[in-house]
Amino acid sequence: MKVLVAGATGALGRQLVPRLVAAGHEVAGMARSASRQEAIRKLGATAVVADALDPHAVASAVAQAGPDVIVHELTALRGSLDVRHFDRDFGATNRLRTEGTDHLLSAGRAVGVRRFVAQSFAGWPFARSGGPVKTEDDPLDPSPVEAMRRTLHAIRHLEDAVVNAEWTEGVVLRYGTFYGPGTALGPDGEIAEQVRRRSFPLLGGGGGVWSFVHVEDAAEATVAAVDRGRRGIYNIVDDDPAPVAEWLPALAAALRARPPGACRARSAGFSRARRRRS
Repeated sequence: MKVLVAGATGALGRQLVPRLVAAGHEVAGMARSASRQEAIRKLGATAVVADALDPHAVASAVAQAGPDVIVHELTALRGSLDVRHFDRDFGATNRLRTEGTDHLLSAGRAVGVRRFVAQSFAGWPFARSGGPVKTEDDPLDPSPVEAMRRTLHAIRHLEDAVVNAEWTEGVVLRYGTFYGPGTALGPDGEIAEQVRRRSFPLLGGGGGVWSFVHVEDAAEATVAAVDRGRRGIYNIVDDDPAPVAEWLPALAAALRARPPGACRARSAGFSRARRRRS
């Protein structure tokens, strides 16, 4: 099949594109600027250039690629995240999840895309009620904290738009927190550096539970979704979620850093996700 990957040079895209090529697909990667074309070619794909927030450019790029499947992995996270200004730091990514999603869907419909696979997130978006283990059937938070409201709205928009697109097979993959090469939890990633500097403290006793997924496993799951995904939302997470009090000291030890310091501030407390479907 012909597959267009939007976000081909991101941490996941760099793992995904070569796997799609190895699986026999004809892959095109969408880049915002011509300077990224060579990086896409080195992954084994052809490159098309488009700003995801420009509907005309997206329509032209999708028409040029003529894909059977579109994979939407667009994010725009840069540098460290300030949880006090969460929506501000996610502002560009939120536009990609709303406007960018709409542009890709519109362009995909115009060329008759058979399947549309999009990235979402499993963790804090779930409702803060019930048990800590969440499946795809559990609701998202109806009243998120103020600093996260626009970001959760963008996630809802993406998920609803993709799953409810009746003209294509809409598949949403809620990835856990990435770790591995090229991610914030990689050896040279932002979180790893914060742990080395002891600027990633143990909040509120470390009771918040995180769900993780290795970026290579996430790429493998995405290839499966491209090949045979059915309409719906799927949690893509490891089978071993862990509270911060366990994984943060273990990460510090692996990095040969000093143990994390404690902080009296309350933890946001991510809910852990569980894969329900196979």
